[in-house]
Amino acid sequence: MKRVLLFVVLVTALGLLSACGSSEQFDLESESEFVVGLEAAYAPFNWSVATQNEYTVALDGQPGVYVDGYDVVVASLIADELGLELVIKAIDWDGLIPALLAGEIDMIIAGMSPTAERAQTVAFSEEYFRSEQVMVVSTTGNYTEATSLSDFDGARVVAQLGTLQDDLIDQIPNVNHLEPLDSYGLLGTAVAQNAADAFIAELPVAQGMVAANSNLEIIQFTGDNGFEVSAEDVIVSVALRQEDVNLLNAVNAALATISSTERNQIMADALSRQPQE
Repeated sequence: MKRVLLFVVLVTALGLLSACGSSEQFDLESESEFVVGLEAAYAPFNWSVATQNEYTVALDGQPGVYVDGYDVVVASLIADELGLELVIKAIDWDGLIPALLAGEIDMIIAGMSPTAERAQTVAFSEEYFRSEQVMVVSTTGNYTEATSLSDFDGARVVAQLGTLQDDLIDQIPNVNHLEPLDSYGLLGTAVAQNAADAFIAELPVAQGMVAANSNLEIIQFTGDNGFEVSAEDVIVSVALRQEDVNLLNAVNAALATISSTERNQIMADALSRQPQE
C-alpha cells in the first residue's frame, strides 16, 4: 500500500512540475541561450573546478566556480552548432529531471542513460557516448583477480543512488546489496575503507576514480561474464522536455557533426584533465 501511495505521489508531483513549466516549444529563433543541468560531480563526464581553462564554463549562480568534462565539451559543441549561448547549472542527480520538467533548465547533459522509465517523462536525443559497466575494487581486497560476476558471490556491493548501476547489483549471485550512496566520491571512500567490497560504474567514470585513487582498480568482464544490459544501459543521451521537438531535432543534428573519433578524443582529453588525488 505504501508503494502504491508513493507512486501516486510521485506521479502527481511530476504532473505538477510539468504544469509549472512552459508547454510551448523552445523557440530556436527567439532564444539567445539554453540552460543545461548536470551534477558537476561525475568525472570524467563533469566536475567542478576553481580555475578556468579552454574547456570550462562558469556555473550559473556560483561565482568563481566552473565546470569541466566530457559533457561540458559536448554541450559547448551543441551550443556552437545552434548559435546559442551555453548556460550550465549544477543540480543534484535526483533533481535533474524535476528541474527539466519545471522549466528550470532546457536539457540534461549529465551522462544520463535513456532508460524506458525515464523516457516516460522526458525525450532523449541520439547517443553521444557509449560505454560499458565495470566493477571497482580495492587493490588490497579479495576481488582483484575476479573475471566474472560469479567471482563476486556474496560480496558487499554498492552503487550511486537512483542509477542503473544500483539496479545491476542484483545480477551478482548472493550479493550483499548495500544502501546506495549519493556520489562517486562516497563510493570510492566506501571501497577504499573496506565498508564495501566493490562498486559498479561506467568505464570512463571508473577510469577517473582509479586515476585519482591508487587504492582502487577496475575489473572488466568479457563475453557473458559480465552484466546483462540493453543498449539503453550502455549509452548516454541528452534529455529534453517531450514538447521540445524542434530543439531535439536540432540537438540530434548537432551531435551528428561529432564523429566517433572526435568523441573518443574528447573523452581521452577529459580523463587526462580531471582532478587527480
